[in-house]
This record gives sequence, structure tokens and C-alpha cells, in this order.
Amino acid sequence: MIFSSMSKANVRRHFLEKNRSPKEKEKPEQSVLSKHLKKIYPIGLQRSTSSLSLSSLSLSLSQNSNDSSLTDSSTPLEQKISLALSLIAPHRERREFVPVVRSVQHHQQQQQPSQDLGSGELRRCNWVTKNSDKIYISFHDEQWGVPVYDDNQLFELLALSGMLMDYNWTEILKRKELYREAFSAFDPEIVAKMGDKEINEISSNRAIMLAESRVRCIIDNAKCILKIVREYGSFSSFMWGYVNYKPTINKYKYPRNVPLRTPKAEAISKDLLKRGFRFVGPVIVHSFMQAAGLTIDHLVDCFRYSECVGLAERPWRHI
Repeated sequence: MIFSSMSKANVRRHFLEKNRSPKEKEKPEQSVLSKHLKKIYPIGLQRSTSSLSLSSLSLSLSQNSNDSSLTDSSTPLEQKISLALSLIAPHRERREFVPVVRSVQHHQQQQQPSQDLGSGELRRCNWVTKNSDKIYISFHDEQWGVPVYDDNQLFELLALSGMLMDYNWTEILKRKELYREAFSAFDPEIVAKMGDKEINEISSNRAIMLAESRVRCIIDNAKCILKIVREYGSFSSFMWGYVNYKPTINKYKYPRNVPLRTPKAEAISKDLLKRGFRFVGPVIVHSFMQAAGLTIDHLVDCFRYSECVGLAERPWRHI
């Protein structure tokens, strides 16, 4: 009797499973998969009529992957879900992709300095930045490295270079017109005759900001220049004779390659000190040589390098 009732139950269950529709068979499977997906990705699997269907999930995931099988409509539902789960798995499974992206970005950053400036801005020496004062940029673009042959201009640059002990180029250039007015356009014959009255007036001028010792130094150097003019004919001939009347053309690529002093500057400094000049150490002399164009220290990728080299290759002439 028991066996008979069990047989009837099995027959009934078999009959019901046989006549169950395919959609009803898929429901348990979909509900289980949907339940697990909700734990990993906050988008539920809905029917195709929903705006967030499995196809839309595959499309959104394909934007972050190169696997084209996610968007293939012929792929079975189980395979799509499996691939979707592999893509949204924990980060440890996708770490291998991170170094590749970083290495590409790092490579692009390394290549960037060697590329031309795309904004039309001129490429200058690296020590001239966007934050540099306009007067300093103008000095770099128009004067620094241009060969100077006039005695008064050479005297002015030597005096301004000596002020680098107390100020930087920007501060000096902002007061350059005041210096020219105070020292009579740096005419050595006029400056050499200045006495205590002129010294007190200049040193007491707060706009100029020069100590009395600095003023006396410039006057003493003017007297030394007059002695050189009597011996060599001009201060220009004397200074340019150190470099055989032709600027020294360097090919520095990086700012760290540009020296603060050179053997040539040391030799000139030693000779000037013997002749009675003051505040003419090797570093100051080298700064003077850079400004006066006796040496071309623009970096090779600076737009002024080729222009100053072109000026330097002209035959020497004293103005």
C-alpha cells in the first residue's frame, strides 16, 4: 500500500516537471544568480524590458575591458554572467593592470620635456619660469649673452654683477635706471671724479639701497678702468683679449651643467685684483662674462642660444 502511494506520487511529480514551461525552469536558476550578483554588484538582473538589463550591464563593463565577448549576443546567459563576475571581482584580481597604466603615464611625463611647447610660448633657459619677473625675462631675452663692446656698458655690467653679493638679478634690474642716474650712465671718467658729497648722496638714497662701501668700490673700479684705457686703448680691448676677441660658445643642456665659476674667470679675477679692482671674485667675474656675452651660457634648447651664437660668430669689432 505504501509502495503504491509512493509510485503515484513519483508519477505525479514526473508529470508536473514534464509539463512545466521553460521559463519556469529558468526562474530558480536566475533567482540564485541574481541573488549572488547583488552581493557583488549593486545592479539587479532584470528582464530585457528593464532599462538595466544584463545587456546594459555587459555594455557598461565592456567600456573598462578589451573582452569583446561581453557584447556578443550569441554568448549564452551563463557565460555572460561568468565573464561579468570575473570583471567585477575584488581588486586583487585586477592589480596586474595598474602598473601598466602607471608606466605609460610615467613614460609620457619623461618624454614631455623633450617636446616643443604647444602653446606658442618660447622655450627659454630652465631658470626662467612662468613666475619670473617680466624685467628679468626681458633681460634674458634681449641682453644676457649678447656680446658687449662699449666701455661704459661693460663698466655698468661689471658694477651690476658686483651687486649680486647683496641682491639677485631681478632686484638689481628694477633699480638699474636709478643706478645709471646716480653714476652718470657709468661713464668711468665722471665716476672716477666723484667725491664724498656724491658718495653720501648715493649711499643715503633709500631707493638705490647701496651701502657706502659699495659706492666707493664702484668709484675705485672706475679709476682702475681709466688706467687700463691708457694702457690698452679701451677697457673693451682689455676684457675681450682674455677670450681672444671671440665669445666662448658652450653647449650646456641642463642647468646643473652651467658652472658658477670657470678657470678663465679665476684667471681674470686674479688679474683684476692685482690691478686694484674690488668685488671681482671668480663668481662675480663669471656672471659678468655671461651678461656681457664673453661666454654663451644659454642652454642649447633655449631660443636665444642660436641667436647669441650667431652674434658671437661675427668678426670682433670694438665700438
